[in-house]
Amino acid sequence: MAASFIPFIIGFLSVLSSTADAAIQYHDFVVQETPVKRLCRTKNVITVNGQFPGPTLEVSDGDTLVIKVLNNARYNVTIHWHGILQLGTPWADGPDRITQCPIQPEASYTYQFTIIEQEGTLWWHAHSRWLRATVYGALLIHPKFGSSYPFPVPKLEIPILLGQWWNGDIISILNQATFSGGAPNVSNAYTINGQPGDLYRCSRKDTMRFYVENGDRILLRVINSALNQQLFFTIADHKLTVVGVDALYIKPFTTTTIMLGPGQTTDVILVADQAPGYYYMAARAYESAQNAPFDGSTTTAILAYKYAPCSGQIGTPLKPILPRLPDYNDSATVIAFTSQLKSPSKVEVPTFITEDLFFAIGLGLVNCNPGPTCKGPNNTRFAASMNNVSFVLPQTTSLLQAHYQNIPNVFTTDFPPIPPLPFDYTGNVPRALWQPVSGTKLYKLKFGSQVQIVLQDTTIVSTEDHPVHLHGHHFYIVGQGFGNFNPGTDTVNFNLEDPPQRNTVNVPVGGWSAIRFVANNPGVWLMHCHIDSHLTWGFAMSFLVENGPGKLESIEAPPLDLPPC
Repeated sequence: MAASFIPFIIGFLSVLSSTADAAIQYHDFVVQETPVKRLCRTKNVITVNGQFPGPTLEVSDGDTLVIKVLNNARYNVTIHWHGILQLGTPWADGPDRITQCPIQPEASYTYQFTIIEQEGTLWWHAHSRWLRATVYGALLIHPKFGSSYPFPVPKLEIPILLGQWWNGDIISILNQATFSGGAPNVSNAYTINGQPGDLYRCSRKDTMRFYVENGDRILLRVINSALNQQLFFTIADHKLTVVGVDALYIKPFTTTTIMLGPGQTTDVILVADQAPGYYYMAARAYESAQNAPFDGSTTTAILAYKYAPCSGQIGTPLKPILPRLPDYNDSATVIAFTSQLKSPSKVEVPTFITEDLFFAIGLGLVNCNPGPTCKGPNNTRFAASMNNVSFVLPQTTSLLQAHYQNIPNVFTTDFPPIPPLPFDYTGNVPRALWQPVSGTKLYKLKFGSQVQIVLQDTTIVSTEDHPVHLHGHHFYIVGQGFGNFNPGTDTVNFNLEDPPQRNTVNVPVGGWSAIRFVANNPGVWLMHCHIDSHLTWGFAMSFLVENGPGKLESIEAPPLDLPPC
């Protein structure tokens, strides 16, 4: 009996040791209007604690975060902790009217959640309307005390937040696009850590500079915070060793250029091994949609070597070296990059698939009549859908609260597992299939389901590379390709040994991605395109994951301060 008690003591002590160094962090986020000057003009934008970008949160695996958000702005707001699994804490996930109603002006809400077996780079952002254009910040998760990175410890760690800037008011731009049914105005600049860089007017003196010494190893934590744009990122004359994506380690590989869809993060090791000088970091658009307007400008920051000469041999100021970026529509570079992403070793990919789903995704058009003249093609309104369903947010309560409290007439659970009418997805699509239906439809998953989803891009309006984000879960990307997915021939080429894990997948332009995950996190979880204009047009759906067998696998009661709608 005493011998059988020993393993219990050892296990109990190990739990104590693993939690003894975990911390509880308390933070106050005040959402407010703040005057910010960019591109020669000053305007009020919505910020957190008056900062743009917002505060960087540095935590360790196992820490608990308690963050009180006070809304002193004029708009409703929620905060999403992008990539945090929220195991057992779905009320803290944050998407507006999915897991909570928004925090109204002069009200507050406290998010509380624990980091459970996650480390790397994530971020937080507003998840209501288009406020995340300026309401966002880095969330850096360090290894537990006593653990380290699976690579040599870098001398420096630098978060690099890529963003977009509009001279106009972002909510007015959203309202105009919603009213007209057309595409929103393109941005006026891209930014690195909130600054456009010295290729834009009135921006030279505020260009971000990152100082390094020769031989330094730097961990760059790159985050695409842009509202509506995939972005290429590179550094002149330097190579980047990719070591992680979406707070998950990968098998390291070296490249000169990375591409991130909105919502994605990429950790790279940079070695300062060039002649002392000044080198531009640069980012610009990857735009795969045909005939779609976009911002073609380039944002820069400067990698500055200490002890670099201030001027050249003839006394002129030493200018930073500008890197060559891929063409805007260079899908070959994107595929070459993503095809190298693999898990560090063999992983346990779900193989006994109990939910085999096929989602046709993309844009569509809705007839404008009756009504005002619309700005979409041929007097239509832009729409987006998954399996021909254009997602509609509920108005009176959140989906999670409606599920938890059995509130009727808020949603249905009949989201189609396959397209209602199969068609040639990347061919000539009949116009009768261009108009989706609207609805608030969920797909129910039993706890423990092993799920495969094939996300198929379509040629309705235009093919496009779509960054699709799943809340509450990581997934393995087991396959990708161009054209229509063929289950007979494409499945045999799936990578079931070492596929990468992510929370956001870029579905190739005119192609497909296959992902797999285990539905082991009860709650209501949003899946959507992380291009916010597409989300506004209805590019989303939600999974309802049922409770598991025990208390730790079930949804806890909603917090007492859960905001009302």
